[in-house]
Formats: sequence, C-alpha cells, structure tokens
Amino acid sequence: MSIDLTSKTALITGASRGIGEAAARILAGYGANVVLAARSATDIERIAAEIGDKALAVTCDVAQYSDVENAVKKAVDHFGSLDILVNNAGMIDPIARLEDSDPEAWGQVVDINLKGVYYGLRTAIPIMKRQGGGVIINISSGAAVAALEGWSHYCATKAAVLSLTRLVHRESIDDNIRVVGLSPGTVATDMQRSIKDSGINPVSQLNWANHISADWVGEAVAWLATDAGRPHDGGDFSLKTEEARRAVGLIA
Repeated sequence: MSIDLTSKTALITGASRGIGEAAARILAGYGANVVLAARSATDIERIAAEIGDKALAVTCDVAQYSDVENAVKKAVDHFGSLDILVNNAGMIDPIARLEDSDPEAWGQVVDINLKGVYYGLRTAIPIMKRQGGGVIINISSGAAVAALEGWSHYCATKAAVLSLTRLVHRESIDDNIRVVGLSPGTVATDMQRSIKDSGINPVSQLNWANHISADWVGEAVAWLATDAGRPHDGGDFSLKTEEARRAVGLIA
C-alpha cells in the first residue's frame, strides 16, 4: 500500500538508536515531520541532521514528566501539531531472577517502561483531542502476556502498557484518538545483545539471524499510523505472523 504522512508530525521516544531511530527515518521518508526524543542529545542531533529540515531533536528523559511535556510542547511549537506519538523508549537491563534483582534498578525500569508511556499519553491526549484526533503507538512485546525468567520488570511493565493501551482506547475513541500496541517479536537491536549476554531463558539462546530488522518495525509503525491499522486499535498488533508482515508489505 502507498503510505503518505505528509503534514503529519510524529514524536518518537527512545529515538537515538534501534527501533526509535528506524521509525523516525521511515516516518520522515513517508513525509512526516519527526521529533526525535532521547536522554542523550548526541545521536538524535546527528540523526535529525541527516534527515533534514523535517526533523527536530529534543533531549528527553521519559522518566521525568516535565521532560515529556517539554518534548510535546516543542513538537507543537515547531511543527504546529502532534499527530502521531510513538511510545518506544524502554529498557530491560539488568536482567536477573527476581530474587537477585536490585530494587532501585527494577524501579528504574518501571519509571521508563511504564511511567514513561503514561507520561506520553497524559501529555499527548489533550493536544490530540483539541486537534480533532491523532494516533498513539505503544511499542509492546510478547512479554506482555508471557512469563519469562529473569524479566520480571520487563514482563510486568509491558503487561501494564497493554492494559493502558486497552483503557486509553476506550476512553479516547470518541475523540478520534487511536491507540494501538505494536508487538514486533525479537528485533536485532542492542537490547537483544543484552538478552543474549544474560544467558537467561530461551530468548537468550536464539540465533541472531532469527531477529528481524528494526526497519521492519519502523515500517509497521508507519502502517499502523494509517487507516489500515484501525482494526487493531485497542490491542497489540503482532508482527510475528506471515499475515501481519504481508499486510505491512514486508513480504510478498
């Protein structure tokens, strides 16, 4: 299918690498203005410069509400609207069985993976409501519905994000605000390197060739941002099936 996101503005969290970077580049390729948000300025400034005038880099720690609020404000001030929010920022380190976990580090994952998504929703929804609509894509995971050894923090937060997706879909559907989760499967990013290094649970034993490209996930984000993604609103769209990959246009 032909994707045209011209005149749309997308804010992508965790945009300094991996899925976030791929999504920013691909959305811009389809005509969208893109706001790249991440804790460190170096990479997002480089990526934004490579994309060109349609890109803006904003330093943002999603664990801080004021930072997320500022990123959303800058998106609207610079480009005039916020039409697409991609809640991508997330972490899985340190991987450890719950009995060996560090409480402070466990809590930090909750701050980023869960509260960071809540902050994005909380700041974007009022703006999208005033605009007459928008699309919010929460990067999800099979961990939202699975119990994987060593991933207590990740499984718990992804399950909570899935619940938020369902709830906010119900609250916002009458305001033409679409909310959908994207469960990509395993992706060839730095997170998978950490998982492999941990040696914990079967995911760490997967061959690198089994992981999909971050670009595939970026293409799925762009597809979900169009009306074609509407049937999946309020739930998680899984990119692990041939049917889903064919719908996105990743395979013939």
